[in-house]
Amino acid sequence: MNKLVDWKNRLKKGHMLSVICVLLIIVAILGVILYKKQREYHQASENSYNMAFYELVDYVQNVETYLAKSLISSTPEHGAETLTHLWREANLAQSYLARLPIESQELSNTEKFLNQVSDYSYSLSRKNIYNESLTDEDLKNLKDLHGYSVELENTLNQLSEDLNTGRFSWGELTKKGTVAFAQQVDNISKESFSNLEENFHEYSGLIYDGAYSEHLTSTEKKGLTGEDISGENARKKVEEFIGNNNIKEISNLGLSENATIPVYDFYIKNNNDQNINISISKKGGHIVYMNTDREVSSEIISQEEANKKGKEFLNSKGFQNMKETYYLKQDGIVTINYAYMQDNVIMYPDLIKVKVALDNGEVLGIETTGYLNNHTSRDISNVKITKEEAKKTLNKDLQIQSEGLAVIPTQWQSEILCYEFKGKVDDKEFLVYINAQNGREEDILIITNTPNGTLAM
Repeated sequence: MNKLVDWKNRLKKGHMLSVICVLLIIVAILGVILYKKQREYHQASENSYNMAFYELVDYVQNVETYLAKSLISSTPEHGAETLTHLWREANLAQSYLARLPIESQELSNTEKFLNQVSDYSYSLSRKNIYNESLTDEDLKNLKDLHGYSVELENTLNQLSEDLNTGRFSWGELTKKGTVAFAQQVDNISKESFSNLEENFHEYSGLIYDGAYSEHLTSTEKKGLTGEDISGENARKKVEEFIGNNNIKEISNLGLSENATIPVYDFYIKNNNDQNINISISKKGGHIVYMNTDREVSSEIISQEEANKKGKEFLNSKGFQNMKETYYLKQDGIVTINYAYMQDNVIMYPDLIKVKVALDNGEVLGIETTGYLNNHTSRDISNVKITKEEAKKTLNKDLQIQSEGLAVIPTQWQSEILCYEFKGKVDDKEFLVYINAQNGREEDILIITNTPNGTLAM
């Protein structure tokens, strides 16, 4: 009997050992599979980063080549072609730079340089297209840009050599963190990585008198006036904006220092138990954003009434001379774009968005970023052509419905004073902008009228 029990115990132990062995084998196999997958993923990432880096090197070399060509181009026609190539290559270089496993702040100067080469070459190509020769100042700027591009190209070539010889890998950068670009790890070429940003230590951007430009790197918030305020003073601004008698609860969510406009964020529950989020700028205590979380189940008031309600609200909050432009309706709420008017000239960069409930006309939201970034008093006296001269540039089939002056923004952070002509060709509505200084056609927008709003594209 005892032998039978002993045999059974041995059988159980043997069975357990077999199970454990099987489990260990499964775990080992899974480990090998996971390790293999991880290696494959790591290799794929390395290959992807390598491809992006070598593409970046190629495009920066092309940027240097086209900058050199632009310095000796003698005709506007060839100059326009060269500068257009330069614009494209700089854009592509930016694209591949963004694919590297490095946070943008670590390469901010390099990114800024490529961005400005792109913007500047685009602007100068427009001058050439209009058969204008480049000025001495334009050529000097191009020469300076070329000098920086040579330094950037040399540095990237050194980094390419470091990569080929194994002095660093993208996996190490990712693992050690992007701070490696600033502080370096032992097996990375310190000189090369440091030079990548130090090349631009004296590079502060261009000031040029191109087609319509101001300072390319201007980040001045023209409408953001006043001194920095504390969180407590920001809270008082919130109470003043919402109305103390309409606040049930209020919480300061802290300072968002890294936002485009640093703001104090607040959460509010009003007397109707509705949630409100609101942001107040650290500089000057301006309202930047407000949104009330409320459902709107019916549409009673008209668009004209909503426009009026929005304008009255803006007036009451200190935003004077605002004119409604385009709007979009969704879920019983209309979002209206208001632009600032200066002496009957519409300032499209100075934009405020207002959300109005269509059941009772209550303002549920406001966003003032465009206004705070751009609002200032402009010199609009520099009109060199008449309205009738500007009309000669228009398509002869355009049936003009309205006309006036407007300031429009450009993609390189500057502004142009234009004649704005609204008209129709067949059944399509258009906005055509003619430069008020030289008669050039600057932009054409198509107006789309839908059941939910009027948009310009």
